[in-house]
Amino acid sequence: MPPNTTASTGDKPGKSGRKKGRKARLIVLVLVLAVIGGIAYGSYWSVSTVRASFPQTEGTITVPGLSGPVDVKRDGYGVPQIYADSPEDLFMAQGFVQAQDRFYEMDVRRHMTAGRLSEMFGKSQVDNDAFLRTLGWHRIAQQEYDKKLSDSTKKYLQAYTRGVNAYLKDKKAEDISLEYAALGFTSHYTPQPWTPVDSVAWLKAMAWDLRGNMRDEIDRALMTSRLGPQQIKDLYPDYPYSRNKPIVTEGQYDALAQAFEAGGSDSSSGSGTGLSSGTGLGGAGGGTTGTGMGTAGTGITGGVPAGGTTGSAGSGLQSQLLGLRTVMQDLPTAVGINGSGIGSNSWVVAGKYTITGRPLLANDPHLSPSLPGVWYQMGLHCRTVSAKCPFDVTGYTFAGMPGVVIGHNQAIAWGLTNSGVDVTDLYLEKISGDGYLRDGKTLPFRTREETIKVAGGASKRIVVRETQDGMPLLSDRDDELVQVGKKATVDTVAPDRGDGYAVALKWTALEPGTTMDAVFAIDRATDFSEFREAAALFDVPSQNLIYADTKNNIGYTLPGRIPIRAEGDDGSIPAPGWDSKYDWTGYIEQDELPYEYNPKRGYIVTANQAVVAPDTYPYTLTTDWGYGTRSQRITDLIQSKIDGGGKISTDDMRQMQMDNSSEIAKLLVPMLLKIDIDDTDVRQAQKLLEGWDYTQDPDSAAAAYFNAVWRNILKLAFGDKLPKELRVEGECLWVEPADKTGPVDDTSKVRECGERAPDQAQPDGGDRWFEVVRNLVEKPNSDWWKAPASGTRPKADNRDQLFKRAMIDARWELTAKLGKDIDTWNWGRLHRLFLKNQTLGTEGPGFLQYILNRGPWKLGGGEAAVDATGWNAAGGYDVVNVPSMRMVVNLADLDKSKWINLTGASGHAYSAHYTDQTDLWAKGELLPWSYSSKAVDQSTHDTLVLKP
Repeated sequence: MPPNTTASTGDKPGKSGRKKGRKARLIVLVLVLAVIGGIAYGSYWSVSTVRASFPQTEGTITVPGLSGPVDVKRDGYGVPQIYADSPEDLFMAQGFVQAQDRFYEMDVRRHMTAGRLSEMFGKSQVDNDAFLRTLGWHRIAQQEYDKKLSDSTKKYLQAYTRGVNAYLKDKKAEDISLEYAALGFTSHYTPQPWTPVDSVAWLKAMAWDLRGNMRDEIDRALMTSRLGPQQIKDLYPDYPYSRNKPIVTEGQYDALAQAFEAGGSDSSSGSGTGLSSGTGLGGAGGGTTGTGMGTAGTGITGGVPAGGTTGSAGSGLQSQLLGLRTVMQDLPTAVGINGSGIGSNSWVVAGKYTITGRPLLANDPHLSPSLPGVWYQMGLHCRTVSAKCPFDVTGYTFAGMPGVVIGHNQAIAWGLTNSGVDVTDLYLEKISGDGYLRDGKTLPFRTREETIKVAGGASKRIVVRETQDGMPLLSDRDDELVQVGKKATVDTVAPDRGDGYAVALKWTALEPGTTMDAVFAIDRATDFSEFREAAALFDVPSQNLIYADTKNNIGYTLPGRIPIRAEGDDGSIPAPGWDSKYDWTGYIEQDELPYEYNPKRGYIVTANQAVVAPDTYPYTLTTDWGYGTRSQRITDLIQSKIDGGGKISTDDMRQMQMDNSSEIAKLLVPMLLKIDIDDTDVRQAQKLLEGWDYTQDPDSAAAAYFNAVWRNILKLAFGDKLPKELRVEGECLWVEPADKTGPVDDTSKVRECGERAPDQAQPDGGDRWFEVVRNLVEKPNSDWWKAPASGTRPKADNRDQLFKRAMIDARWELTAKLGKDIDTWNWGRLHRLFLKNQTLGTEGPGFLQYILNRGPWKLGGGEAAVDATGWNAAGGYDVVNVPSMRMVVNLADLDKSKWINLTGASGHAYSAHYTDQTDLWAKGELLPWSYSSKAVDQSTHDTLVLKP
């Protein structure tokens, strides 16, 4: 691959260094294209092809539609700060500048949200488009724009749209981005004008990736083919509230007032504003209590509808869910790994515990790596902040969307982590003719026809079916439906309509919402009351929002449109759609949702753990929280720093973000060191663990060996006992028929091969599996610890024998991967990050992948570490999710805040700013984050004036 492109070292890379680096990259590109591209396509791309898409960052550009001049000041990393006299000019300039840097990314995103990828990439995307059309993201976004969003939000979206289209005007596709030149060889695609709905629809994609426990719901049902109820419960243990604290520990729900009352003081400094009563989101009703997975009262037993049979009905349901899982696995990601592996860290420390005397706020969302990275850094500044022009905000946003999503303004700072709240449910629908059963009656489906245009091929028509209450039938998008009972004949247009159980989706994002309103409202909020009122508009995806302000207040709130389920239904498994008593009964009011304001402990940590303990709250928010490993580690790090009167600095916050301690190693290594090992080579590897401090640095041989042992423990104890639908594709086992559990030694009858992509297979090794193993190590004779012999490797009948077998297997796995000499082993050689262009960099010709992709980087950190460079233990050691950015906001002096992005500002391959932040990101470094006009001027390298 091409070398990793970086700017010259230091906080302010020199201009000469950028120009020299750009020239070198152009030379490499021209040579590659001349030798490979010219031969392959009979034509040559030139230097001008590459340069054509690079943005103008100095001088003046006339942009019709502006009411006054706009300054675009870029620092040495190409990050823009925009200054204007009106909100309309500000957001118009934002659209123009983002299109300069990232329009190809924006274009792909809008085609994904609209189910139109086939128009760009041909027939390979037809199935994805069909699934996305069934979900109807763009259609719902249009309804939001037409009926829900405020007039001011529409005005800002329209201004942003004008800016994007001003950039596109009179440009050829190949002048916009190198990828369009490549697409020109296979299709004659031409970018179309931007629309406001294109921006709104991106929020639906974000909500999909952050939707909650839908995959766990599917996986639990698929497990029933090989595992019994207790075994499944073993693999989904209860949240450890006594060990890993939830986010909200002060305050309680007031049943009489039907509101959550925060604990703590009104203000940690005696200043600032009080709290308002909040804004309701509508709907109320009784809810369920407690957490934990259960099936009682749901109408589903072992994944089969109550009253049904376990034969053809069970296999029919299994096939429906498998087909749905397969389609979802192939769907392009928006910000996460198809909904898997999503996590984040954020925490805020009150001024009484900081060196500055004012709060410090940290955030690093964990998402899938991509090139360019998902975030776009920028600042949006009204030259004079007033009621008419209220924006003075900086931070991270998405290319294609106006405003700032995470960051700070002149008064407050905020961060986001995924709450994990369950806002999706799968419903089984009993098909009857052309309708479905509902309370003993057959109701007709609502249908609509969609036409998918295909580059280089014929269009395809599909029919989307929905229940009367708007739930789309996702199972219609499966090409291999196995229905229960008689099958109906289907033509080329209609989906299958045979008798059997279809799978429908209930999801809060399929109702028009106001999240786009929330973005602008948060950007201009100046205190906690305004912040919570703004957050109440953030209906999907439900996020943990942390807060700090310059008046020394800290806070947390959980917004979102969160459903109230019927009594006895906790949302953990598919529900029977034919019985209305399992319908959602309403939504939790905003005043009832948990929050904290200036808690007495002096800090708030959110890292995807439980929001609130079930015995203090009347509603079930989800049964599938993250298990709190990262959150408790962060809490321990903060507490250890402040115990005895210590104070926390900005750099302390940065170092906490880079903490790579392995919590599962702390549990298992003492046990592993007690295992008696005869083989001298394995014993040599075992000795690496002696004296290891459990840190996962890139150069650590101990981390490499332990993680290999951990991977093999999981495979032997759990992976080989899971159904094929959850195991890694291509890995085959001889197992008994599916009506029995677990593989056998020498009476095998069926050869089954795994079917899941390596980055999504189970056991993935995340902190759910930490908790599974933590519970089972106390049961050394559990059947989970049994494993058959394999070749010369001995069988295991108990925990210690399986641990010994895993240590042996790990030794020889690493010998194959890293060599026999353990002195050459290190974690970074296994744990590598590859950055790939998410379209042509993954599916394009080899030479294009060479041009567009970067890496590898050898990383430290690991799964469920604070430095969450996640890897999937079932699939391998390469990095599959990352801290997509890192920031630390200093509320005492905003100019002393720090930030970093995974890649760079530019989406143009061979731009100096394509991956110029990645080396620093990999080392855990942060860049200066200029905010005041004086600081911005001092850090400015290029100034562009946009004039009317």
